[in-house]
Amino acid sequence: MKRIWVVVLVLAAMTGCNRPSKMEEYRREKHERDSAAFVAQEKSLAYYQAQLDSLMPVSDSLLALFKYEKNEKYQDHGFYVVKNEKLKVYGSGLRVMVRDDGKELLIYRNGERQMANGEWTKASGGKLRTNEQALLERAEHLQVVILDIKELEKRIQRTSLEVQKYQKRLENSPEAQ
Repeated sequence: MKRIWVVVLVLAAMTGCNRPSKMEEYRREKHERDSAAFVAQEKSLAYYQAQLDSLMPVSDSLLALFKYEKNEKYQDHGFYVVKNEKLKVYGSGLRVMVRDDGKELLIYRNGERQMANGEWTKASGGKLRTNEQALLERAEHLQVVILDIKELEKRIQRTSLEVQKYQKRLENSPEAQ
């Protein structure tokens, strides 16, 4: 009986040596998951960068229609103010402004606030002449572009950190050595 147990133990030990341990399997699977995540994050980063690169010329062309105003002493954020002369709007008293972080769109007529963040006041009636409507459309377009650029910059930053994290994991894993 003892001989059978010895033979069984010897055979088990011999066959067990060829099988990877649970820890080795876990490390291999983790390495595969990290590799796949690394590749996915790199693709996302390239996609976000391409989107940002395509938005920059649009932003530059729109910013030519605006001038930047900021009082460093009193303001945290400046405003892009539509240049009326670029859009041939004279004498309307209309002033359209977009905050530099894209969070506010303001319209003033003769110094009185008419619109903030897309909401017309009841007093204005929401009516604009065609050339004034062009001012508003350009400002709204700039606001959207600014917000898109800010969002893409955040995504690029987060994705870059993820790429670095997975790169370090892969460099430090036993499978890489």
